Amino acid sequence: MSVLNVVLPLGSSVLSFVFAALVFDQWWQRRHSFQLVWGIGLLWYGISAGTEFWAGALGWSEPLYRTWYLIGAFFVAAYLGAGTIYLLAKTRFGYFAGATVLIGGLLSLLFSHSARYPGAATAGNVTFAIALAGGIAIIAATATRRQLAAHIAMGVLVVGSLGVAYLVLTAHLPAPGYALDPNTHVPVGSAFPGYVRVLTGPFNIAGALSLIFGAIYSAYIYMPKKRVLPARLSVLAIVVNFFASMPGAFTTFRQGKLNSRVPATIAIALGAFIPGLTSGLNRFGVTWSFFLGEFLGLLLIFVGFLISEDMFRSVRIGSWSRRPSASLESEAG
Repeated sequence: MSVLNVVLPLGSSVLSFVFAALVFDQWWQRRHSFQLVWGIGLLWYGISAGTEFWAGALGWSEPLYRTWYLIGAFFVAAYLGAGTIYLLAKTRFGYFAGATVLIGGLLSLLFSHSARYPGAATAGNVTFAIALAGGIAIIAATATRRQLAAHIAMGVLVVGSLGVAYLVLTAHLPAPGYALDPNTHVPVGSAFPGYVRVLTGPFNIAGALSLIFGAIYSAYIYMPKKRVLPARLSVLAIVVNFFASMPGAFTTFRQGKLNSRVPATIAIALGAFIPGLTSGLNRFGVTWSFFLGEFLGLLLIFVGFLISEDMFRSVRIGSWSRRPSASLESEAG
């Protein structure tokens, strides 16, 4: 077994817990909901990576495998994404968040009716119905009472978390109670029945896309802008205008005038994208990059955290603390 199967998860777990402690400290000082939810998401990250480290060092068992799959496949990206929805609750970001829930539900439905996941049709239908109701509710709340959209998203996530926890913990697993890639010894989800595996769509897809696009949107807020498309085109306009604004942002960066939150949030977006990519590859049998992507992604998010003015200035050391004059949440509104 490769030593990297022990070292990389250990690094991810330790860094996650340190990161979570810093974010929880910010929440204790400032009591913003997004900090609390992000802190929970980072705790999930640390526990998931911790199961990988423990199993890599001492061997896998059925309880470890169930814990790893429940937290890693369902909770980590979902709770980090929910924190981003809270961060941008004063904006129209809820339209995008609601759409990602719908997309995740639709993909679950499509996968559940494929030959890859036999016997999962009912689970896919139910998941799609719940995602449809939840996504529409988030979008409707964004149109009427924006602050309510994040609470609805969180409510759907908590209820969904309880449901999938029951299914993951009670699902029958064939002996030996876990599944590993025979070449890399990286865990894969294939030991779980199809009706469990198709449930991950609304959790992972909505969470990862909300985290990635939320970071891009936050960078766009603070960077010098070149507007190619009008703002009324919403998501498309932000994506196109973001890339059109990159040359000007780079010039401003070289001049030392770029807001530090721009490179910070770009690093966070990259950090969210990398483990999302390697987790997706793991699902389709490409496992060699799984632990590496998990560590590099978290490291980039942590670097973004450290270089962000909004984050870094509110860190407290003993009785000393610095607080920013304005938060991303207020400026985004």
